[in-house]
Amino acid sequence: MIRQRRGPFAPGDQVQLTDPKGRQNLVVLQPGKSFHTHRGSLAHDDLIGCPEGSVVRSSGGTPYVALRPLLADFTIAMTRGAAVVYPKDAAQIIAMADIFPGARVLEAGAGSGALSCWLLRAVGEAGLLVSYERRADFADIARQNVERFFGGAHPAWQLRAGDLADMAAATGAAASGAAASGAAASGADDPFDRVVLDLVAPWEHAGTGARLLIPGGVICCYVSTVTQLSRIVEAVREQGSFDEPAAWESLTRGWHVDGLAVRPDHRMIGHTGFLVTARRLSAGTIPPPRRRRPAKGARDAEAGS
Repeated sequence: MIRQRRGPFAPGDQVQLTDPKGRQNLVVLQPGKSFHTHRGSLAHDDLIGCPEGSVVRSSGGTPYVALRPLLADFTIAMTRGAAVVYPKDAAQIIAMADIFPGARVLEAGAGSGALSCWLLRAVGEAGLLVSYERRADFADIARQNVERFFGGAHPAWQLRAGDLADMAAATGAAASGAAASGAAASGADDPFDRVVLDLVAPWEHAGTGARLLIPGGVICCYVSTVTQLSRIVEAVREQGSFDEPAAWESLTRGWHVDGLAVRPDHRMIGHTGFLVTARRLSAGTIPPPRRRRPAKGARDAEAGS
């Protein structure tokens, strides 16, 4: 059962304490325990039973605003094995890959579990998220982070320590047959509505994504570099089972607003990664040719002719 995220604070709840300078501390409430800083201590018992949004004071008199952490706050502060997917990119994945309640999603590259939390929030308890992570130590960290945020094991989550290629070899044939016929999904190895790849070499799994997706399903790839972006887009095109892929990145710039002093922040969250999405076509469908011809020399064959 997922922990309730509303009502008065209770033992086991995560609480985000924010001081007057905006510095945040994340604590897990335990009866009899205290939160200690250089500005004094704050007893957990003083928070338990208080409504969310309360202001509490440390023994040194410093006021702290007490709130449950937003998922965006939690993922930035979580324990890390692999690098986390930033909230701005997770939001784009949820929106542009159209992750919906009840969806069946395959995630390859669970990392530290940041994106898994967002995907589970989106699919809900009635959906399914099957996450693969090659490294067992990263899988352990991901499990701990997800269970910490949701307050226990999420009923829609299956975390598998292993390689997606191994899973594809075992189940690809069955999934391909079901996907081609548009059969309804009933088990963890049936076709998926969405495939999300957060891998170093996602182009190696373009065919796997095609086999595991239902017609109309979405493949979404998250990569860091321009060379990775180029390779995955070309691999999706060459695979032949997808419509024309879309590629983009998002940049986030905050603003300083204080009376008449209104200006962009000096620092911003710039490049964190590229996103690529494409729709799965029905079995046997040949993608129509692109309307726009590539620039002269865009491909090796043209460059050498």
